[in-house]
Amino acid sequence: MNKKINKISLENNPFATNILKVFANDPFSTYNYKQVSAKLGYSDKASKDLIISTIHELLNISAIKEENRGKYRLNPSFINEKLVANSHVSGIIDMKQTGKAYLIQSKDEEDVFISANNTNHALHGDKVNVFLFPRRKDRKPEGQVVEIIERAQKNFVGTVQVSRNFAFLIPDNNNMSVDIFIPLENLNGAKNGEKALATITEWPERANNPFGEIIKVLGMPGDNNVEMQSILAEFNFPLFFPQAVEKEADEISEAIPEKEIARRRDFRDVVTFTIDPEDAKDFDDALSLKKLQNGHWEVGVHIADVSYYVKPESLLDGEAYERGTSVYMVDRVIPMLPEKLSNGVCSLRAHEDKLCFSAVFEMDDNAHIKHEWFGKTVINSNRRFTYQEAQDIIDSENGDYAEEMLTLNKLAYKLRDERFKEGSINFKSTEVKFKLDENSKPVGVYVKEIKDSNRLIEDFMLLANKKVASLIGEKKGKETPKTFVYRVHDEPNAEKLNTFVQFLSKLGYKMKLGSRKNLATSFNNLFDNIAGKGEENMIETIAIRTMSKAYYSTDNIGHYGLAFPYYSHFTSPIRRYPDLMVHRLLEMYLEGKASANKADYEIKCEHSSKMEKKAADAERASIKYKQAEYLSDKIGQTFFGLISGVSKWGLFVELKGNKCEGMVSLKQLADDFYYLDEENYQVIGQRYGNKYKLGDRVKIKIIKVDISKKQMDFVMVENEKF
Repeated sequence: MNKKINKISLENNPFATNILKVFANDPFSTYNYKQVSAKLGYSDKASKDLIISTIHELLNISAIKEENRGKYRLNPSFINEKLVANSHVSGIIDMKQTGKAYLIQSKDEEDVFISANNTNHALHGDKVNVFLFPRRKDRKPEGQVVEIIERAQKNFVGTVQVSRNFAFLIPDNNNMSVDIFIPLENLNGAKNGEKALATITEWPERANNPFGEIIKVLGMPGDNNVEMQSILAEFNFPLFFPQAVEKEADEISEAIPEKEIARRRDFRDVVTFTIDPEDAKDFDDALSLKKLQNGHWEVGVHIADVSYYVKPESLLDGEAYERGTSVYMVDRVIPMLPEKLSNGVCSLRAHEDKLCFSAVFEMDDNAHIKHEWFGKTVINSNRRFTYQEAQDIIDSENGDYAEEMLTLNKLAYKLRDERFKEGSINFKSTEVKFKLDENSKPVGVYVKEIKDSNRLIEDFMLLANKKVASLIGEKKGKETPKTFVYRVHDEPNAEKLNTFVQFLSKLGYKMKLGSRKNLATSFNNLFDNIAGKGEENMIETIAIRTMSKAYYSTDNIGHYGLAFPYYSHFTSPIRRYPDLMVHRLLEMYLEGKASANKADYEIKCEHSSKMEKKAADAERASIKYKQAEYLSDKIGQTFFGLISGVSKWGLFVELKGNKCEGMVSLKQLADDFYYLDEENYQVIGQRYGNKYKLGDRVKIKIIKVDISKKQMDFVMVENEKF
């Protein structure tokens, strides 16, 4: 009660507020009463006595704290709404290797710079509360971490360094700017030089390093299995399924009860096939095609009915939810569901009866939809195609089920054309693939080519996802749409977009902003114009970074990139938990049941988005590791590449053909002293004016590869551009 009264008296006390502002304007300096008096311009004894008593009042309510005798500073955790309105912000920490950090807020707010001595034990990815310093003219906002709201992770992978009296874990992650102190009694069998997983047990306030304990020894660095497990452990993905979950999966019968088949629409006599990568085993989706008597086509998009086997509240469901997604590493898949389900019972293998949830469309030769149906089905796939096998049929117009394949391809073209006319942006993502030997060592790197067979599948999956979302999301009369899981994509940040347009103009490319449709057309024209040019990959990469990130939500804002007012993920429930949620909700609503609890599903959406990002980061880390491993025996060899990034430290160069990226340090450019021209994405030689800019073709030599850090160092060959 006293604290409340004191706080009210403080807020109505201009004198006390002015004193507190002295501390707030410089929150890391200490002041005694004389210094406060001088700051406020008081020199008489009565005023100084009042300042002393007010300082004690501020101390009593924890607005300030005594650092040394008679010396006080602001207590950062104290928030007085009148004094410091808008002075505290929260967000996610983006930690740099140097120890400095940035607070990432919402899309409309500037990042806040946090110096290394103001991070206050925050680590990369942590959700924190930050006190903002008074903003200086022409400077970005700066602040200090005052509260760690939620740790992003407590477990870290690294290499153990053992000394006589103690040990450290040196983290693999470049964003982890401190080593973890390990008391010898907490090594738990880990030896010097081994890779291990450590957990942070405590971080004393005045300690520079967190204290930890080794919880799992992974093995020696350089071993492929150790390195892949290290990446998974770093991102907190489990390395195996709990025994109880495996047992629950093993108890699922592969036989389909006749009663269940009788409840479903039967497609077993309709031509059906799957098209997947050559090494795929989890076949989520299949397509069927039948010519109708009225001359139209019946196209079935059949999706594995995982919800029939994985029930809410089961151990399988809990494990799938926690994982959120399958993780696709370079040499392995870490599935969301045990193999019995992912590669067995649920997988739409050829010549086996399989249960599906299907979206069936009646369409004419122009792919205009005349009728649509959604429901539970049973199928029996006639053929399993790889993408290359399907492409061979499309190219040659011959082969198994050629007529059906060619018809589906023609319909897919129509769907694609219509999508682009409506404003869909044709972002082109590149996928790096490796040729591995029997020991999983990379002997070749190449970029996967996207062909018509890939696009055919993509177009029909997009159609199903869009139509399922529209079915539930579109408002029908006065009825409020029911709770659903949408895949949403917001419009780009205006400032980022303008920066991108200005950057393009310096390269000789123009874009129209104006309406959304004009922007989409400009993007697609841009991608056509840069195809095959040196700057293609660089511009596409920056374009993708300019856009907002897609995520899962119960609040539908549409999908900007696809130009769909309603969009969801329905087509991959074997490997994505949101698709499983969509199946369950769709089944409920088709049966006429009431709307699900929105708050519950929003929590699940946020978790799914978080796990999706973690999986993508783990997959990228495995690619970076294999790229470094691929180049590790090529020290001294020369390659051609493109400048893919510029910084005050050096030039990032992406090698032609394999997309391995390394850095040419500016110190290695011996012909001149180079400085960064950030605005024009280039470095310039101070004496001779030689320039290296984003997108330039260059020739480099590999001088160093650090596999553990996934870093590659290059030098220019005779500083000669080609």
